[in-house]
Amino acid sequence: MGDREVTQYLENRFFPHSKDDLMNYIDGKNEDPNCLFLGILSISSPDIHIGNIKLDYIDWIHRRGEIGIMIGEKEYWGKGFGEEAIRGICEFAFRELNLMRVTAGCYAHNHGSRRSFDKAGFTVEGIYRKHIWCNGEWNDEVLMGLLKYEYQPHSLPAPPESQTEDSLDWSSDA
Repeated sequence: MGDREVTQYLENRFFPHSKDDLMNYIDGKNEDPNCLFLGILSISSPDIHIGNIKLDYIDWIHRRGEIGIMIGEKEYWGKGFGEEAIRGICEFAFRELNLMRVTAGCYAHNHGSRRSFDKAGFTVEGIYRKHIWCNGEWNDEVLMGLLKYEYQPHSLPAPPESQTEDSLDWSSDA
């Protein structure tokens, strides 16, 4: 969280964070009944924590939630981990939580995040023009959404023989 390149598109980039701050944030999210906060781990190296994904602001009446994601380990950028994590949390949101829609937003310059949501089936629903000051310039925020009946599960490749399906850890102990 101290790497400016990793946090350049996160709203918490403006303030330094101690390990205690981060642990308190995680604990707060895990205690929130309207949030599902998960760690993202590599199947081939499940001991490596590469990022986090959350389904937050869950509205149980209107059956919707908002996705936020961060891949913090740069060597995993551009390799499909974001898309896979987004698909996984959408699968859970629609099948297990019975949500009708999930939403997300990203800075227009955050091409990796935008590509991950596009590949996962999200539709651009709007743009807040010149909404965010980032890297010395005004940036648009792209608003995206996916409805339950639009979601298309993605068949993932089978894990190597040395691993089982449960090696992808979806625990909330990020």
